[in-house]
Amino acid sequence: MKSTVPLAIAALALSLAAGSPAVSQEKPAADPARKVEKTEPPKPEASVTSHVVAIGGVPVAYTATAGTLIVRNEKDEPWASMGYVAYVRKDVGEPGKRPVTFAYNGGPGSSSVWLHMGVLGPKRIVVSDPGPTPPPPYRLVDNGSSLLDRTDLVLIDPVGTGISRAVGDAKEKDFWGVDPDIDSVSRFIRQWVTENGRWNSPKYLLGESYGTTRSAGVVEALQTRHGMSFNGVILVSVALDLEAIFNIPGNDRPFPLFLPTYAATAWYHKALPSRPEKLEPFLDEVRAFALGPYTAALMKGGSLDPAERASVIRKLHDYTGLSEDYLDKADLRVREAQFTQELLRTHRSVVGRLDSRFTGPTLDALAEDAGYDPQSAAISHAYTAGFLQYYTGELKAPTARTYAITNWEIARAWDPKHKPPGPPQLFSWPTLPNTGLDLADAMKLNPDLRVLVLNGLFDLATPFLASEYMFSHLGLPAELRGHVETKYYAAGHMMYIQEASLTQFKADVAGFIDRTSRR
Repeated sequence: MKSTVPLAIAALALSLAAGSPAVSQEKPAADPARKVEKTEPPKPEASVTSHVVAIGGVPVAYTATAGTLIVRNEKDEPWASMGYVAYVRKDVGEPGKRPVTFAYNGGPGSSSVWLHMGVLGPKRIVVSDPGPTPPPPYRLVDNGSSLLDRTDLVLIDPVGTGISRAVGDAKEKDFWGVDPDIDSVSRFIRQWVTENGRWNSPKYLLGESYGTTRSAGVVEALQTRHGMSFNGVILVSVALDLEAIFNIPGNDRPFPLFLPTYAATAWYHKALPSRPEKLEPFLDEVRAFALGPYTAALMKGGSLDPAERASVIRKLHDYTGLSEDYLDKADLRVREAQFTQELLRTHRSVVGRLDSRFTGPTLDALAEDAGYDPQSAAISHAYTAGFLQYYTGELKAPTARTYAITNWEIARAWDPKHKPPGPPQLFSWPTLPNTGLDLADAMKLNPDLRVLVLNGLFDLATPFLASEYMFSHLGLPAELRGHVETKYYAAGHMMYIQEASLTQFKADVAGFIDRTSRR
């Protein structure tokens, strides 16, 4: 809160300038004609429409609700108007017992458009893979791989994205941090479940990228603070322990964890000095080197023996296709943005970060880092145009507020502080969050909770070995380790843009829900 002292000084200055006394000894008489204006409390909005879609050749009738829910804070006061789209199947015997899945993307600062229109909803955007999608008109088609035949769906936009806004005395920046975000999304889910009579439904969270960071915190918060148990958590392109995937200065942990994805990328683009025929056995070999000799070499730092250093450089060359001279100058440590620029530099091309199968022309052949992500550039316009046409057209969603597909200001203002479960810590060190601790706590408190992990082999944003590392460091007891299932896709971060992976995604998630929702 800002001090009122400057305002008082300004008022005094105006008073003196007008030639009136600074302090009045009498209170002015009340004006009976003056009315006190009251601000109308925010109200939820909803556009409800009915539809039918064929999923797996079977018609599914459903209701779509595009609107807002007024989320209340701990004082039960209006706190945020959060936008969402809910799909609820009609032809079911007991709607209150049907599975429901709450889904969102990541960022931080991304709306739920990508999961919504890429894989989950009854409509999807068709994009070119792996290459640029031509300009409009874009293809919006029925999604025969939607999960709506297995579960109702609620696509959530966190505050500052979509049409979600702070209300009352709250400011949008109040929500832009790890723990406030977990709190607001948890409160949204609790209110939606209550208002729609779904407390007895099997429940799931499905998040992508930073959405997995959020899910790990949300499932723990809903269980411990709100008394709501979940059947399953579906993590798409995992980011639980952020220090495992961000190359902040002095942090060597990410380099070995990125190596197998570098190798997969070089294999795909035929950039290896000796390319094996099959990818998977090759990746097993690279995993072993990454977690063994490579990690050991990095831990030795400046004390690394020259002969050992030369041996490691030769192996890195064999596994990445980068020159030994480049690897030597990089001191064995190649960041993701350097790799995407360097791998195909002689072709004046860069490879994608979200999906390294994609390539695009380099913006600067002499640059150290790639200046953009070809995958993002290839599909973003199609998703934006296709969704907004569908949202305001077929769903008849309100248009009074501009829908924010991505809000870059959120990432710049994000507060990374996170209070993990357990007793208070003596010191609060400035560090990137690890909500894997929250997920582990939730699994221990609810031993029936199951987790499904989906990894793209060509994902340079959240590499698959980093995902494996995160789950092997949750500290789960032996009897709970089997409650985590892992699936792999020959695609990237948004594996579902590839037709074969879209079909596999549906089969993997639908099977997971079928197994965990039956009692």
